Amino acid sequence: MAKDKKFVSEITSRDEDFAQWFTDVCIKAELIDYSSIKGFTVMRPYGQALWENIQKSLDAKFKATGHENVAMPLLIPESLLQKEKDHVEGFAPEVAWVTYGGSEKLEERYCVRPTSETLFCDHWAHVLQSYRQLPMKYNQWCSVVRWEKTTRPFLRGREFFWQEGHTIHETEQEAQEETLQMLNIYADFAENELMMPVIKGRKTPSEQFAGAQATYTIEAMMHDGKALQSGTSHYFGDGFARAFDVTFADRNNTQSYPFQTSWGVSTRIIGALIMSHGDDYGLILPPAVAPIQVVIVPVAQHKEGVLEAAARLKERIGKLYRVKLDDSDNSPGWKFNQYEMKGVPLRVEIGPKDIENNQCVIVRRDNHEKTVVSLDNLENELARLTKELEQALFDKAKANMESKTETLSTMEEIITSATTKDGFIKTLWCGDEECEKAMKEKAGLTSRCMPFGEQDDIDGVCPVCGKKAKHRVIWGKAY
Repeated sequence: MAKDKKFVSEITSRDEDFAQWFTDVCIKAELIDYSSIKGFTVMRPYGQALWENIQKSLDAKFKATGHENVAMPLLIPESLLQKEKDHVEGFAPEVAWVTYGGSEKLEERYCVRPTSETLFCDHWAHVLQSYRQLPMKYNQWCSVVRWEKTTRPFLRGREFFWQEGHTIHETEQEAQEETLQMLNIYADFAENELMMPVIKGRKTPSEQFAGAQATYTIEAMMHDGKALQSGTSHYFGDGFARAFDVTFADRNNTQSYPFQTSWGVSTRIIGALIMSHGDDYGLILPPAVAPIQVVIVPVAQHKEGVLEAAARLKERIGKLYRVKLDDSDNSPGWKFNQYEMKGVPLRVEIGPKDIENNQCVIVRRDNHEKTVVSLDNLENELARLTKELEQALFDKAKANMESKTETLSTMEEIITSATTKDGFIKTLWCGDEECEKAMKEKAGLTSRCMPFGEQDDIDGVCPVCGKKAKHRVIWGKAY
């Protein structure tokens, strides 16, 4: 459908420069603003409202599965951080340090938390005594700091907001079940509320979280064919517990170590939403998390009765949706383009002729289709169009993923594909880390995951070394 783009000429076309398009959308849709420190952004009200809707949904899911929210300190003493060697080495390049308190130099450096495993373990070492207290299933919503060299809004910031779940369990089986349960919660949320198809799988050993025995991931594909890790869940075994001397009296009154997990989703998922669904006009937000689900735009609002009719519509559908009535003196055309830029799923237009005919016009954000609706059937039509829009977003993203996923068997094919286009490449793999490194060096690809449901009946060889394959792996270029 042809449209006049003069209102949104400041947004770079996706096909012209995808990276610049992404930045333009973040700024022009009023999600963020840059601060005076590189990698630290201001979350503007619209971006914060989007994050709060994501929080609200996930928080309810966590609490429904028995998790409680807590708040841990911002700073971690260096001596505490050093207790878990692998964890420290994994985060060392990204850590920010506090060395002064006021005008006095501190006797010990304090790390600004890059994640909170050490803080939780230190706490559990103080309070855990008996198996009767287990499991302890905690979550916190906070920001963390990782001193990234290259930064981009939402995708890679030096400070970002997230939730980090941390749990300890009496048995290894319980902890492993918890790890997969939380991964499935993330996948369900991504696919059924964010309308973003994902691949669930296990990370290769070289890609797993520092200190973890196993890391599981949901991987999404962006419009340009690159991957975005959208949520992770980690199984730690009892390694952290041993390092921090977290013990409990078990059912035989013997001191035992609990088994631990952690899992997290961050504001990076907003970046995934932008790049999965957005277009050259700006954002397209799934209704479940959109700050404004329906915007009402009065047409010829200076005419008698138009604003009053629009206000009645807001009161009526505001009981079912997050609704904004824009009664400002901006032109209808400006308003149409403004709310398209901000990704509002549905727009309701009402003017003098509509009032006369007991109708309104509903416009879908994703395809700009207009539907004339009787006011007597407004709620039903809004529900129908919401579901159709949600399904269309998912189907389009799914088709993009499927069209940009190949199964290849030779390095020649892999290199040719990787150098000519972006997408997922599925291959067999022997399990050797050297072959994984060679894939990155020769084809510029990193392992995204070993996908669930595809690790049986493996018959073939690794494309790198020619040895018998043990796994199927999805490779890609990633944000």
